[in-house]
Amino acid sequence: MFNSFKTVVLLGLLTGFLLLIGKHFGGNAGMVIALIFSLGMNFFSWWYSDKIVLSMYGAREVGEDVGNPRIQEIQTMLASLARRGGIPVPKLYIVDDPSPNAFATGRDPNHAAVAVTTGIMDLMTTEELSGVLGHELTHVINRDTLISTVAASLAGAVTMLANMAQWAALFGGREREEREGGGWGDILMVILAPVAGMLVQMAISRSREFAADAGGARLCGNPLFLARALAKLERGVDAVPMNANPATSHMFILEPFHAGGLMSLFSTHPPTEERIRRLEMMAGSSSPQRRHAF
Repeated sequence: MFNSFKTVVLLGLLTGFLLLIGKHFGGNAGMVIALIFSLGMNFFSWWYSDKIVLSMYGAREVGEDVGNPRIQEIQTMLASLARRGGIPVPKLYIVDDPSPNAFATGRDPNHAAVAVTTGIMDLMTTEELSGVLGHELTHVINRDTLISTVAASLAGAVTMLANMAQWAALFGGREREEREGGGWGDILMVILAPVAGMLVQMAISRSREFAADAGGARLCGNPLFLARALAKLERGVDAVPMNANPATSHMFILEPFHAGGLMSLFSTHPPTEERIRRLEMMAGSSSPQRRHAF
């Protein structure tokens, strides 16, 4: 409940940044234009984001007559977990990449897809894979794919409008003489608004990851399945980083490349150690978990 409330507040804050930029550079008309621009970007992302990201990573859909026993096992687990979560079975996609990872996409549970890399198929046990798939299905159940798309679109719109305003200021644009110190206000707006928007987007993504971990642990039947999977993923991604687009990093179960130092401020995921700690606490505070058979 708290994570949902925090997400609503942060999405409202992102929208506020967007309207503030429009108001600052274009008055009331600019604010309306910024809102329309944002709505257009969100609709496009909502409708096409799944197709774009699946195509971006060369994901291939798995048919029902696949002959690979490992992929058949994953299909069976996915169907079982989806039934347990009360949603239609998402389409399964395979990404030919040695880096271990997985992501979910789609605008709603009826149009969802789950993609796994060949690297994660080779690395995980059946129990660990059930934790990973449970995590991704929880994103679908909670409509996090939609929330993340909206957040990314709003943050992108903030950055684009700030960049447009920067060029408009360089080549003329609205007169500033009427407002003392307007030039410095423009500079601060252009520099700080995109950074603030990105930080808010990252905060939304991190809060949704904790919720997906908890839901995934319940779906697979044992929080330690997912805890072990995350530990393996951390080592696997460090050893074989994925050549991923940073704009899509929030979609993966673990950030597909290592971000250390100051870049950790812009991480789309909470620290893996903290995620594992919470899952271990969840396992310790609950009654003995029943191990589901897939």
